[in-house]
Amino acid sequence: MNSLSNKIAVVTGGNSGIGFATAKEFIAQGAKVVITGRNQSAIDEAVNQLGSNASGFLANASEVKETESLVEKVKAKFGKVDILFVNAGVFYPTPIGQITEDGFDEQMGINFKGAIFTIEKFLPILVDGASIINLSSVNAYTGMPNTAVYAASKAALNSYTRTAATELAGRKIRVNAVNPGPISTQIFAKSGLPEEMLTGFATALQNRIPLKRFGTPEDVAKLVAFLASDAASFITGSEYNIDGGINVNPLLA
Repeated sequence: MNSLSNKIAVVTGGNSGIGFATAKEFIAQGAKVVITGRNQSAIDEAVNQLGSNASGFLANASEVKETESLVEKVKAKFGKVDILFVNAGVFYPTPIGQITEDGFDEQMGINFKGAIFTIEKFLPILVDGASIINLSSVNAYTGMPNTAVYAASKAALNSYTRTAATELAGRKIRVNAVNPGPISTQIFAKSGLPEEMLTGFATALQNRIPLKRFGTPEDVAKLVAFLASDAASFITGSEYNIDGGINVNPLLA
């Protein structure tokens, strides 16, 4: 199935987790993919695994100048972009009362400001009819402890998605959000929590998921690829939860 043949896709934060799985899925469906990240060796390794239809560029989503440079590189190489997956994000669980300005700035800088300015800077080279998919989270709605800033950044991104969908409809550019629930990625390991705390948290959380398992990056990748394709040509301004049912039945034991 090559539903993305001849498409040029950009995946921010594409060297691991959901971003990497989505880049792999895009390529499997015929697209050429640009991934970004903040670690050159991780980008190089990901591109090596993805193969000849992948390219990688160093870019920190929170730095607008780096995003501008990224756009110029993509423009020089491909001339245009058909699919923009705004995936780069960070998660630092912090209880209210211990939130720091630096922690706030980094999460908002990447998850929200970074997303907005990624779209702003790519707009001139997005084709009419392009698809933008923003990676959000069910945390935007759950009130989960220790996620106040992270959840706020994702709630803001969902609100932005709805407005962007309205404003960009004149160019037939579709803008949608994907809200993963518990997904097995390295984002938790990068949060700084002790291993035993992560293990306990994962076990407790899995017991509350109606489908009784964590999702995989590949689960999310297939949904993103669908939203990127022409099969979703009448879908914009929407949010898709992919969470094993936890959002509709959060108290299930």
